[in-house]
Amino acid sequence: MKHIYVVGTADTKGEELVYLASCVEAAGSRPVLVDVGTRRPTVMVDISAETVAAAHPGGAAAVLSGDDRGTAIAAMGEAFARFLPARDDVAGVVGMGGGGGTSIITAGMRRLPLGLPKVMVSTLASGDVAPYVDVSDIIMMPSVTDLAGLNRVSRVILKNAAEAITAMANRPAQEAASKPALGLTMFGVTTPCVTAIVERLKADHDCLVFHATGTGGRAMEKLADSGLLSGVLDITTTEVCDLLFGGVLPATEDRFGAIARTDLPYVGSVGALDMVNFWAPETVPERYSGRLLYRHNPNVTLMRTTPEECAAIGRWIGAKLNLCSGPVRFLIPERGVSALDIEGGAFFDPAADAALFEALEATVDRNDRRRIERLPLHINDPQFADAAVAAYRDIANSERGTDASNPPQDHS
Repeated sequence: MKHIYVVGTADTKGEELVYLASCVEAAGSRPVLVDVGTRRPTVMVDISAETVAAAHPGGAAAVLSGDDRGTAIAAMGEAFARFLPARDDVAGVVGMGGGGGTSIITAGMRRLPLGLPKVMVSTLASGDVAPYVDVSDIIMMPSVTDLAGLNRVSRVILKNAAEAITAMANRPAQEAASKPALGLTMFGVTTPCVTAIVERLKADHDCLVFHATGTGGRAMEKLADSGLLSGVLDITTTEVCDLLFGGVLPATEDRFGAIARTDLPYVGSVGALDMVNFWAPETVPERYSGRLLYRHNPNVTLMRTTPEECAAIGRWIGAKLNLCSGPVRFLIPERGVSALDIEGGAFFDPAADAALFEALEATVDRNDRRRIERLPLHINDPQFADAAVAAYRDIANSERGTDASNPPQDHS
């Protein structure tokens, strides 16, 4: 039997936690009250803070034995992030807290699969919640008043949260269509390519396109880690540029990590690796004075990557691809990597592209399952989309043990 986990700091929010749990029970679900406080609880709980803290790599003492509140909160957040995903009886999670409680509870919520209901009642929910939600599907509900005892407002808010989590847990969404889901990455400058790929695959695949803005790539890989994708066409890997060179739309160091962990069929490319993103021109760092810039719009400025930077990008991506033991095809469009990197375009630079391609080829350990293929095409040419689709069908069919109907041609 699965339960609704009702989570909070029972040392400071005991009364509110008990009330929230009672509302969950009244709504028709069995609550499990979980304490993530760092001091002695004021109410009875089902899962103690000591039990949660024991999930910390340093054991419960690393969380509960210190005197510094900030250190204890950070450690409890790490413990809860390990504790919660290991449970197999979670139908949904509803948390409540102020700054510390929100930090702890959402650390665990972010580790849960997408689609599993998560509601966080927080004093911080009317502000910038990006650090707490990240690329998860946590629902942030403002507490309106402080969570410092029950009152006529907090009772309504907590009851609504209980009704919401219970309804979501008891009435899960119907399974999506049986078509396998694919993750694809796109930027404005690779839109023709990705749109063409979607057109070619949508009849028998559910195509999920992610805008390559840092959060987009992380969201796609979150879905991969959650087991919700059957494969990835990572055409637009531009977030790596911003990670390495200080742009405003960066990947994290874990970019490509989900591909390595899941062994999903993967087709990648070098889409928009010709640019680093900044906001308005005055935000471009002084160290980049004199560089080739392109004003995408009044609020976005693009900087062309140099041959040296492109070589570093190629080595970084190549090292990540070497960690992938699943089927990998990485396609190189020799005539340009974006709408700006085309003959006559603002970012056309064959020397920079060559440095990128050569670094990739020199770094990637190629074998029967991990291949790089050069194509004498621009990334937005229709034939490049054809090649990407053929490559994906080839490796996906091979994983299923069937013959590939449209194997990609090797133009290297």
